[in-house]
Parts: sequence; C-alpha cells; structure tokens
Amino acid sequence: MTKPAAAPADTAEQQANPNTVTLDTPLKRGESQITHVTLRKPSSGELRGIQLSELVQMQVDSLITVLPRISDPALTDQDVRRMDPADLMQLGIKVALFLSPKQEKAEQYPGE
Repeated sequence: MTKPAAAPADTAEQQANPNTVTLDTPLKRGESQITHVTLRKPSSGELRGIQLSELVQMQVDSLITVLPRISDPALTDQDVRRMDPADLMQLGIKVALFLSPKQEKAEQYPGE
C-alpha cells in the first residue's frame, strides 16, 4: 500500500503556497509517494556551476542540478531524472520566475 509523503495538514498548507507544484505523476520513493514539491528561491551559492541563461531556458541538465538544492521534500537527481516531463516543466517555470526581477514579474503576472 502506498502512503502519501505528507500528512493531510501539510498538503493543505503546501497547496496554499504559490511555490508548490502538484505533480501530475507522483514520484515513488520506497513505499511512499511524493505528490507535491515546494521550491524556495535559490541563493547565489546554490546556483554555483550553473549558467543562469540555462535555467531560464529550462535546460534539463541545469534543472537536474538545481532542483535537489531548493526542493522540499528534497529531491535527488535520480528523482528529477525520473520525473514526468510535464512536472519538470512546471518546476522549471517556478525556477525561471525566481530569477526574474520583481518589476518584470509584476508586469507579466499582475496580482501575484
């Protein structure tokens, strides 16, 4: 039997966070599943070894490197490699938005 990775109270809190992505295809980890991933804005140190332009372009290798550094629950690079492409795209969009200046985000996404 599979159990969710988060308790029900955590799930409601996660869904309210704009940086939480509900995975179309949950990731299996042992006997549990990861159904939601919350990202936090990376610090400059967490972007070491990555070209920012690659992250903005959502290049897979760059996302495989950065997502484990900024995700909760902490994803492994193997988790990211096994991820459904639609889920990787959703997470990549969040990462690209983190790198956008506030003014640009306000113009593109008014109300956020």
